[in-house]
Amino acid sequence: MLLIRCPHCGERPEPEFAYGGEAHIARPADPSAVSDDGWAAYLYLRTNAKGVHAERWRHTRGCGRFFNALRDTTTDRFLATYEAGEKPPEGLR
Repeated sequence: MLLIRCPHCGERPEPEFAYGGEAHIARPADPSAVSDDGWAAYLYLRTNAKGVHAERWRHTRGCGRFFNALRDTTTDRFLATYEAGEKPPEGLR
């Protein structure tokens, strides 16, 4: 079973979590000035990188909080987890 370390609750089994998409996507500062193409890019276009990828997760069956994780998409191995709003750990990205 895949184990994920929640920064708030510790290591827990993967079924307790929900994937929330790519991490560190900034919402447009002035939404009214964004074109339809700009909104489409913000909502739908992601890097889908092979290798280390910053992701958002939610501990739905635990504390309910969102956090970020660095995961290698080629091995499905979690390299680090960190609280939402923090920068990724240096040297892992």
